[in-house]
Order: sequence, then C-alpha cells, then structure tokens
Amino acid sequence: MPDATHCADARPGSSAAYCDRCDLLVGLDGLRVTGVEHRSDGVLVIDVESPPGPVGCPGCGVVAESAGRKALVLKDAPMGTRPVRVRWRKRRWRCRQDGCEVRAFTEQNPAVAAPNAILTARAVAWAVTQMRRENASVRGVARQLRVAWGTVWTHVEAELQRREKDPGRFDGVEVLGVDEHLWHHVSTKPVAEGGRGPKELTGMVDLTRDASGHVRARLLDLVPGRSSKAYADWIKERTPEFRTGVKIAALDPFAGYKKALDDELDDATAVLDAFHVVKLGTAAVDEVRRRVQQDTLGHRGRKGDPLYGIRNILRAGRDRLTDKQRSRLETAFARQEEHIEVEVAWHAAQQLRDAYKHPDLTEGRKIALAVLGSFPSCPIPEIARLGKTLNQWRDAFLAYWATNRSSNGGTEAVNGLIELARRVARGFRNYDNYRLRMLLIAGGLDTPAPT
Repeated sequence: MPDATHCADARPGSSAAYCDRCDLLVGLDGLRVTGVEHRSDGVLVIDVESPPGPVGCPGCGVVAESAGRKALVLKDAPMGTRPVRVRWRKRRWRCRQDGCEVRAFTEQNPAVAAPNAILTARAVAWAVTQMRRENASVRGVARQLRVAWGTVWTHVEAELQRREKDPGRFDGVEVLGVDEHLWHHVSTKPVAEGGRGPKELTGMVDLTRDASGHVRARLLDLVPGRSSKAYADWIKERTPEFRTGVKIAALDPFAGYKKALDDELDDATAVLDAFHVVKLGTAAVDEVRRRVQQDTLGHRGRKGDPLYGIRNILRAGRDRLTDKQRSRLETAFARQEEHIEVEVAWHAAQQLRDAYKHPDLTEGRKIALAVLGSFPSCPIPEIARLGKTLNQWRDAFLAYWATNRSSNGGTEAVNGLIELARRVARGFRNYDNYRLRMLLIAGGLDTPAPT
C-alpha cells in the first residue's frame, strides 16, 4: 500500500478529499481532519471541519445561505503526554426567509462540544474518568489540560449535576447502609456567617448484591448532620417505590439512625453492623485491662507491666495468634490473681467473634443467643454492660444471621474512598462541591449494576 503512513491531502483549505485514516485517529464524529500542527510549546493543534453541504434553517426549515466559517479553538483530552487543541472551523449561515425569527446561526455538534464550552465533550468525559478512577484532583486534571482550575470544574460540575438529577440512580436498592463522617474541622457556623455548617455528614450507601452475589457499594447521598431527622428526612424525600424496595437496612449502634428506620422504613429489617459489635467487645476488654491495671499497680500502663505488654494481643482474634503470643497471654493472665477478670473478658470478646466467624449461620446464631443470655449476668461490669447493650439491640443484632451476613462493611469502604479523596484535594471548603465529588468517586453517579 503506497504512502501507508502519510497523507498529503489533509491540510487547511484543501479542496481534496479528506483522509479517513486521520479522521479515525482523531475520532471526532461528524468532523474531518484538515491539518495537524505540533507547536513549540508542546501543544498539538488539530484542524477540523464538517464537510460542506446544504443545511436547513432551524427556525423555518428553508435551506440557509452560507456565511463562511469561523475558527473556534477547544481544549481536548490529552494525547499521550501532549495537551491537545482542536481548531474547529465552524460553518455559519444566514436565513433570507421573510418572517423567520432566525436571522443567522452557527454550526453546533453536542457530540463534539456543548454550546459556549471551552472543553470538548470527550475532554470533560476524560476529566470525569480521571477523578472517578484515578483519584485525580481538579488541579491535577487542569495541569494536564493546561487550563485553569475553574475551567475544569465548571465543565465537570455541569456533568455531575446532570448525572445527580437522574432519578434512575436510586433504582434497585434493596440493602441500604448508613454512616457518618466528618468533612471539615473548622467553624460550624452557618455558611452565611463565615462557617461551613455542621462537621458531620450522614451518608447513605447502596449495599445491594449484584448478580454474582457480591456487594458493589455505591454512595447514594450525603446530607448535613448526624441525627434521626437528617436520615429520616432523606428517606422521606425518596419515592414510594424506593422505600418499599429496601428490604434490609444496615447501621451502626446509633439510636438516632434506628429511630429513623423504625419511623420511615418499618418494613425493612435493621441489621447491626458486625464490625462495630466486635469493636464494642474489644473496647470492653480494653476497659477491663485498664481498670485492673489501676487497681493492682496504681498507675497507667508502662513498659514492663504484664497487662500493658499484651494490650495489642488482646485486640486480636485467637485464631490469628501465634504460639508465642498465646504463651505471652497465658503468662500475663497467671501473673496475678486479679488478672482473671481480664482473661474472662477476653474469652467473652472471643465468643462474640466466634458467633460472626462460624461458617454455619445456624450455629453462629446459637452462639449469639448464648452471648445474649450470659453476658448481662457476668460479674465483670464492663461485660455485663455490653450484654445489656446487645439485648437492647437484640433484633438488629440477631438479624445478621437471618440476612445472609448483611453488614455495613461496604459503607465503611465508601468512607475509605472519601477519606482518600479528601486527602488528595487537601480538604474542601464548599459543601455542594464536596457532595458532588464524593458521589462521583464513590460510584453514586454510575449506572446501577443489575441484581
């Protein structure tokens, strides 16, 4: 094939046929490449235009009169490491039809760029993907495009707002998770008074399993505050179809969220998150260790103290302990008679872990019932208090074994993504921008996966 990698016809102003190979490489539908320039500053400039032909007036439909072309320079997605500029020779027309309100109009192609846009549509899509998949900051994207921060965010924000308004993103939610996190650490005064409002945001997460049975957590929304009202008001704003579709609601042991579920999603099964229950057990052991430490030695833990030396081992599951660690535990427990309280508390926490880790749900539930029956009467006050707490949440606690191990783990994973995005951005000042960015990076603006 002669001239397989060279096209002499693709040059500005040429009346010759366009080059299909150049058009394929550039990939702007409806536009043909007429020239390429590599500037000394490293920017790649691509000249494009649409083929000539008759065009009807958008007002009356009569064939319009050509008024020549006008070049518009758009910022495009990078090619390799080079920033790209698309110089689009847009066609212009005049309508001579009497009585038509449209006197003149210019060529538009939404697939290339929105009207009055600075970035091409694919540059916006590329920027969104970089922020969604590669943890890129707005500043980093702007640097690669060689444009200002405001230019990138203006275009990206419009795209995110369009996706956020799509009611279909709430479709198919059967398992709902909820958790809170802090989004700033400055003044909580209202924005109008120079603050940033509440530090806490309540996040709602879709924890529905996909067709393969895996949880693909995605953030549904973030609302200011950490209260029953914040959660309940968000649920009220959803459609009846959404509320009736939620079958399971996972939550941390916070009474405010439980009240909102009881009031607004009373048909859904509330499930207490396994991680937080185990955390309560581990915290109880830690409290017993510190109390016994004070009672026996009269001071906080220090290097060389037997109980202080095993503080981290006490937080681990017994199935993960090495022989050396087991020996250290046994030695510390046997050191003084008073240490038996720590030993009993540790075995109680391990029993709680066993309930969750048992491979058989029926047997795991039996262990959980034994925990509910024995912990409240334990002579160790910290364990007795834990038992009373679990009995207050009895139905939500036992629901774990009736809902195929549903938990709030996916919500915690979303919180991890949020923390990463906040670090990359070095913090946020605007709640609306923060909400859109977090919805993007945590999958809230993606199309829901089929279940």
